[in-house]
Amino acid sequence: MLSKLIIRNYALIDEVEIDFSKGLSIITGQTGAGKSIMLGALGLLSGDRADTKAIADHSRKTVVEATFTTEVDVAKETSSEVIVRREISPSGRSRAFIDDSPVTLAELGEYVGRLLDIHSQHANLSLNSREGQLKIIDAMSGTVSLLEEYRKEFRHYVELRGKIKRLREMRERNREKRGYMLMQLEALRKLKPKRGEQREIEQRFEMLSEADEIREHLSGAHYVLAGDRDSAMSMIKNAIDELESFNLQLVDPTPDDESLIARLHSIYIELKDIAYTAEQLADGMESNPTLLAHTGARMRAYYDMVKAMGVDTGDDLVDLQDDLEQQIHLIDGDDDESREYELEARTLAKVLKDKANTLTEMRKKGAAEFSNRLIKKAIPLGLQNLKFTVGFNEGKLTADGQDVVEFLCSFNKNGSLLPMATTASGGELSRLTLSIKSMMAERMNMPTVIFDEIDTGVSGEIADKMGRMMKEMAGLMQIITITHLPQVAGKGTRHYKVFKQDTDERTVSSVKELTGEERVREIAGMLSGERLTDAALEAARALISNDQ
Repeated sequence: MLSKLIIRNYALIDEVEIDFSKGLSIITGQTGAGKSIMLGALGLLSGDRADTKAIADHSRKTVVEATFTTEVDVAKETSSEVIVRREISPSGRSRAFIDDSPVTLAELGEYVGRLLDIHSQHANLSLNSREGQLKIIDAMSGTVSLLEEYRKEFRHYVELRGKIKRLREMRERNREKRGYMLMQLEALRKLKPKRGEQREIEQRFEMLSEADEIREHLSGAHYVLAGDRDSAMSMIKNAIDELESFNLQLVDPTPDDESLIARLHSIYIELKDIAYTAEQLADGMESNPTLLAHTGARMRAYYDMVKAMGVDTGDDLVDLQDDLEQQIHLIDGDDDESREYELEARTLAKVLKDKANTLTEMRKKGAAEFSNRLIKKAIPLGLQNLKFTVGFNEGKLTADGQDVVEFLCSFNKNGSLLPMATTASGGELSRLTLSIKSMMAERMNMPTVIFDEIDTGVSGEIADKMGRMMKEMAGLMQIITITHLPQVAGKGTRHYKVFKQDTDERTVSSVKELTGEERVREIAGMLSGERLTDAALEAARALISNDQ
């Protein structure tokens, strides 16, 4: 419930702090005193656009803050508080907070909307919209759990249809690119790229291009190692002969297989093998213009294909060919994934249709009961000729089912049933709304409801009955009502008066809670005007005492 409201620097209000409680709270005051300003401030918490013209003192910001109290454990009488706040700077910059944490304006409006329902003759909470009317029928028909199941499955159905659509679009895009993809694939198939081949060809081309120079260097190496008497092998042989010409053991006591002679023999054998290998490589290295041309052509084919396909290496061409093969196979083959989703979606659509039919049956039954009860509840409020029914049309499946509902009514004898939004006057719509909200209060945990002169246009016995209806509702929820009727004002749990007063600088609106004789005099003034009579005071006391 709304337990505290603070308004600072908003329109005629300099600073107001009001403590509210459970039950029925009454707000009275003369026309123009500032009651609508309070509703405007609450509208800021509901996400309404801020107008800098409403900032009275442009040297400071406007602040509207509300504290909402929620019962956590009724038995232990524990509760929790949430504070919501809207700040508007003189420049028009707006900030919103929930428990001092910054939130967007939309988040603030959505949150407060779950806690506060402001009703006026010209601002009915979704009552004239088909969506709002369907919510009322659901609340009165016991469809909440079934509708929750339906919506969960409907969300899954929407996800499936989305996947199917995306797969179809991707398949269609691929079909459009199939010709180009096939052309690329045919070019790659003709090239027949192999992983690592480009590097091998580049090395072979380099070798063939420099065959004569390579053979010359290999032959030169063979000559240096074994070519004549001054070659490396000849010199090593001479060194061995010198060491074998005397007893080496006299100066080198190492074993024979590790002696200088043995080591030189190893070097001689290794050099001989190297010289032979160089000679063999030189003999095998011959210019081959035909092979060079063929290798060069293959290498250029790789280069051209890499450039044409927009890749970096020949190995990338292998990967691209595999990918194109797979994509064209998917395009030309069966779409197993789409078919699986289609089957699941068709099965789920049947389930949704069955549940939608069940929802329709429950809603129609609940609507009939709702219509009968509403007529009985509204007739005592001066709507004795009321006829009311709920029209049903079948639409496509949505998150709310298949039903398109419309409240149809007539307020005149033998009148035709017409949509409520077009046939009800402001006063008739207010009384009908009060009756509907009274019925909903019995069925569901509604938020705090604020009625802005919902009793306009009525008086006497009807006013008394509307007041009693609001008091009954206040036994189930918090009701705050702005009224000009003493019959309603006398039924309040707490009573607040909005009034204007002049200061040295300007006229400001203030709010005061009335108790005892103050409340009696306020209600007496509503009965007799400015001149309070003994009869009016006595009648006021009677109104208050009779409704406590």
